[in-house]
Amino acid sequence: MSKFTIMVDTSYDLPQEFIDSNELKIIPIPFHLNGETHEDGRWQDISDEDFYKALADGGSAGTTLINPETFKEAFTDYAERNEELLVILLSSGLSGTAQNGALALQDVKETYPDCKISVVDGLNAAGGTGLVTALAVAKRNEGLSAEETAKWLEDKRHSCFSLFTVDDLMYLHRGGRLSKLQAVAGSIIGIKPLLNVHPDGTLKLKDKARGRKAALETLISQMSRSLHPDTKKLDTVIISHSNCIEDANKVADMVKARVDVENLYIVMMGPVIGAHVGPGCIALFFEADMDRPEYEEKFYNKK
Repeated sequence: MSKFTIMVDTSYDLPQEFIDSNELKIIPIPFHLNGETHEDGRWQDISDEDFYKALADGGSAGTTLINPETFKEAFTDYAERNEELLVILLSSGLSGTAQNGALALQDVKETYPDCKISVVDGLNAAGGTGLVTALAVAKRNEGLSAEETAKWLEDKRHSCFSLFTVDDLMYLHRGGRLSKLQAVAGSIIGIKPLLNVHPDGTLKLKDKARGRKAALETLISQMSRSLHPDTKKLDTVIISHSNCIEDANKVADMVKARVDVENLYIVMMGPVIGAHVGPGCIALFFEADMDRPEYEEKFYNKK
């Protein structure tokens, strides 16, 4: 059985026990809060509740890229030992992190041309990165190599859906993920925006709902229309939230009313994504029966 190492950046949302039990290696995306930079993990010396409270109180947060040298140092360790490594990174449509990872691998291959390292642009974020990682773990357990798993993920990542609703789109605008026009249009009083991660890995404003309850219900209806009517079971569903656990539990109940789920994880959204969506975000991640390009064509590209 192949037993390669899987490395993922801190855009993931997965339970710590999953990380530990599957021996995942983490490479941190630095984030900052009110001028203080954190580079060694997800929360360090600040709790999740305090992070989102600081944002709600008007604090400022952001992220920086993992630089190529950091990647190069990490990759070289595996190349020197001739060990297999699969690296899963935050969507290139949201960050330059995946590009930096690919550039670093090119440099490492100049010295170690036969290294067994593969870098995958997850084309996703938060629980979506987590879902792609969970799929990679499953393929590793089946005995695939790192290279074989990377090639499999190139297609499979497009069936990993990411559906979001947020309380305040201005966080996404300030982080450069939405235009000011989109943010203002989605911030009308009482209107809650629905977003998804587009096939190209960017975040798009797709729908609106009147009120929070309707927004949560719309997440489920969007999930349902991506599944075959006779689909009764999903292997893995991840629900990420930015300090709004009650709404996350409501979404979990609605998911379970629609399908049986083998593995359902409710996870606090990490600061790398939380810095850009702010408090009050609920996101739903699952493997659909259609891929994202097909979904976009069927429901959003009609003339």
